[in-house]
Amino acid sequence: MAGNENDKPPTRVVAAGRRKEWTQGIVNPPVWRASTILYDSVEHLRETGRGDTRHRLYYGRRGTPTQWALADALTELEPGAEDTFLYCSGVAAVTAALLSVLDPGDELLLVDSAYDPTTSFAAGFLKRMGIMTRHYDPLIGAGIAELFTDRTKAILLESPGSLTFEVQDIPAIVAAAKARGIATILDNTWATPLLFPAIEKGIDLTVLACTKYVVGHSDVMLGSVTAAPGHFARLRNLGYQLGQVASPDDCWLGSRGLRTMAVRLKQHEAGALEIARWLEQRPEVATVLHPALPSCPGHEFFIRDFKGSSGLFAFALKDGDEAGRAAFIDALRLFGIGFSWGGFESLAVTADPRRALGVPDHGGALVRLHIGLEDPADLIADLDRAFAAFRAAQG
Repeated sequence: MAGNENDKPPTRVVAAGRRKEWTQGIVNPPVWRASTILYDSVEHLRETGRGDTRHRLYYGRRGTPTQWALADALTELEPGAEDTFLYCSGVAAVTAALLSVLDPGDELLLVDSAYDPTTSFAAGFLKRMGIMTRHYDPLIGAGIAELFTDRTKAILLESPGSLTFEVQDIPAIVAAAKARGIATILDNTWATPLLFPAIEKGIDLTVLACTKYVVGHSDVMLGSVTAAPGHFARLRNLGYQLGQVASPDDCWLGSRGLRTMAVRLKQHEAGALEIARWLEQRPEVATVLHPALPSCPGHEFFIRDFKGSSGLFAFALKDGDEAGRAAFIDALRLFGIGFSWGGFESLAVTADPRRALGVPDHGGALVRLHIGLEDPADLIADLDRAFAAFRAAQG
């Protein structure tokens, strides 16, 4: 079974990365674990090492069919992409993408609503390398061109933004960047290529924390970077030089999770939208930050560019303080309290964005929800009980 470029995304999710030479006649590629690869002779060893070792057994760090199958599948989900490199976590993927396009003396433009570890990496490691970072407003759009200098070499986008969910005008930013030869990197974990095909939209490097929706079961750390033509060679060479490799066991679980991602995303979307609209009607809620709702900043870009929404969003408790917010979350029975998201279970955590350009006033304490695969009616009943605890805590 093999994918076809004319297949629709849900079909590609099922078929992609399943080459016959890797599956060997069974449904899923098996787990190939290896460090040492044995050769028939010295000449065989030398011949194998000549040229490109992609999709050739050479040494365990260069991968086996288990890793290649997942990378191949993720590439097939991004029309126009060249190839994908896999990493041990989403953060490792973000940092590798940045290092592949930046050199000492360069400048990075980083969206102000980015994931906190990304911001920390820019302020720490990149700064020590002599790479300067400037933050930009997620709603800047084509106006980002006014921030460009001769040193600007890359823009990192995250859309929707982490915690506050602003949607960026990605086509306008990409057009401005291409006019100046500036690389664009998108953290596309929220949407995945099924809801936002980033390479097709002109992004140069698109990052997934595969830990989330690709794996889908909250039991694997995994990341990926998919590159547009002309950007993969440097990304791969950097990965080889840094010794970056994803475990074949984790990649096998990633491939297994990928097969159901399309149907899971539809359920996440339906449940999250039902609950977000219910929250909009609650007197205890100041605002709901969900890209599919008209009240969310950048909603017009979401409607124009995205094929749907996922299960992650936030809302602000009206006039809530820290004690009230904690009482609300602690009272939940069906929502786990923990980091990450994208798994089958619903989660709730406090959201306290720290941003260089300042945080807009959303009218109260933020709570981030990930809506899992439970029945939305049960989750709404759980949230209703939590609001009672919030009101009691607020007096």
